[in-house]
Amino acid sequence: MNMEIYFEGKKKVIANYNGLIINTDQPLKSGGDGSAPAPFDLFLASIGTCAGIYIKSFCDKRNIPTDDIRIIQSMNYNSNLGLIDKIDLEIKLPADFPEKYKDALINAADLCAVKKHLKNPPEINVTTLVAPN
Repeated sequence: MNMEIYFEGKKKVIANYNGLIINTDQPLKSGGDGSAPAPFDLFLASIGTCAGIYIKSFCDKRNIPTDDIRIIQSMNYNSNLGLIDKIDLEIKLPADFPEKYKDALINAADLCAVKKHLKNPPEINVTTLVAPN
């Protein structure tokens, strides 16, 4: 399993993964063009969208419409650490959402693979390789 990362002018960093192109850029204030999400923004979005696909699948299996379901993701920035130290996901449900499925829906969201990886982070190694001429 590989992903190729390359550069494309100013602050644009692009990933090619399984034939899909994932564009990133930095905001104007950081010297970019603001033409795409910053890499950290994609990381944050991966948490809520990962929970979202589990919620969507749960509802689809039970023929529960998802048009009016929203996930509000809130992040707490800890200025002492210089990091986000807490992320909350609030699932906003329509009034007619079946009461009997509310706890199960939370359990489904908790199955998110991104969340599991954050709890058991992979080892990350960085090396260099000089390409032959």
